[in-house]
Amino acid sequence: MRNLNFFMMAFLVLTIFSCKKAYAPDEAAETMDMTTVALDEAPEELYAEPNTESYAGLEENPFESPLKTPLSTFSIDVDNASYTNIRRFINEGQKVPKDAVRIEEMINFFKYKYLQPDGQHPFAIHTEYSDCPWNKNSRLLKIGLQGKDVPMANLPATNLVFLVDVSGSMDEPNKLPLLKESMKILVKELRNTDRVSIVVYAGSAGVVLEPTSGENKDEIMDAFDDLHAGGSTAGGEGIELAYKLAQENFIKGGNNRVVIATDGDFNVGASTDDDMLKLIEQKRESGVFLTVLGFGMGNYKDSKMEILADKGNGNYAYIDNIQEANRFLGKEFKGSMFAIAKDVKIQIEFNPNHVQAYRLIGYENRKLNAEDFKNDKIDAGELGSGHSVTALYEIIPTGVESDYIPSDLKYTKTQKVSENHSDELATVKFRYKKPDSNKSVEIVNVIADKKMSLENSSPDFKFTTAVSWFGLKLRDSKYIANSSSADIKRLAKSGLQNDDEGYRAEFIRLIDAVN
Repeated sequence: MRNLNFFMMAFLVLTIFSCKKAYAPDEAAETMDMTTVALDEAPEELYAEPNTESYAGLEENPFESPLKTPLSTFSIDVDNASYTNIRRFINEGQKVPKDAVRIEEMINFFKYKYLQPDGQHPFAIHTEYSDCPWNKNSRLLKIGLQGKDVPMANLPATNLVFLVDVSGSMDEPNKLPLLKESMKILVKELRNTDRVSIVVYAGSAGVVLEPTSGENKDEIMDAFDDLHAGGSTAGGEGIELAYKLAQENFIKGGNNRVVIATDGDFNVGASTDDDMLKLIEQKRESGVFLTVLGFGMGNYKDSKMEILADKGNGNYAYIDNIQEANRFLGKEFKGSMFAIAKDVKIQIEFNPNHVQAYRLIGYENRKLNAEDFKNDKIDAGELGSGHSVTALYEIIPTGVESDYIPSDLKYTKTQKVSENHSDELATVKFRYKKPDSNKSVEIVNVIADKKMSLENSSPDFKFTTAVSWFGLKLRDSKYIANSSSADIKRLAKSGLQNDDEGYRAEFIRLIDAVN
């Protein structure tokens, strides 16, 4: 037996030795190097956290014929989360997901030199009509609303309930730590008449700060400093408790608002988009407004945040750094936290004598049925103190050729169009409610068929158009013939006036970073 074991061992050694001899040293070294490289690269590729960010799908608004679809109706949108999120992707050298691009939120990130209202209504209306740079036979109609800038001393007392996500997913530098520093910026803006509460949620929800006067800023900031992340995310339970606290401390005639700060990764209880929609629609009836602040990346749930803000009488911002927190929560505190009008709707009727087809750029998830315009039960967007809202329509004038004109129906070719109002391009109507009212007020404006060249248009028109154009490029829109970054940049640079904060210059740098 020993002899057999000896011969078997000898045979094994000889086999290994002959294999080594047959294997060329250079080839072995090369293989070793390749193996080393593969192992060096493996951790980043194999062990990186999967990206689970979610965005609601968007289908671009098509061109419509004013003969078939005479009315275009939509809710205003003052959110700008999409722009700061896009900025985050570009600054990190990542491709921007198409559905993360909401062009209206890109446009409304920027400030425009609209005149203040001087009448009884809380906003002024501004329109401008010029050429479209991405389709040579089209034109652009810009509609701007400028909210009244109410001094802080004249704004009502505030009842703010902060709802802070302290679940395990928030345990990253750009989430809870950034969130806490952002909240401190907001707290500095509070007055003695304002009251603040803090609710947190993880595996369960709880109150960590009972209603406290804005005079006690150190106490409020200390409460934020004491927050730590851990556990699952019972978002629905947190929302229930935050609204309950807001209603128990409701200030009649005041500004009552829940501020949700989260990455949106709800995974316990009511967590689907439909669940969130039903829950927030119920809470909207309480008279409490809503602000949604998004933080983080990788597992960021934009689709949930957008639903909460859109359906909860609210606004929505994505905080990608402390500078953005300072802008939205500090410099624009009044516009972000104090509504001067709610359920603001726009309805436009285009004159078929001058308009062959029209298309609303952006606002895809804010469109309303024509009959919703006068229905006071239908929710729409809010306008904050000093806020501006801008919308663009691309228009194909009558008598020009275009690949985007909708096909004619059999009978509309013979439909007669009235020759009256021959100098009118469109009639635009606005409806809004005061923050504490359930009855809407209507305003009507007529837009003349007077176009100026793009060169002679205002700097704001040029810049708004450039932002929209860049958004269309990022979305790989099927409705643009020219997607030249150089042309977009040239137009944006011609609208660089009114850039005290440098945000327009920053936008031009983003254009440079995208091929």
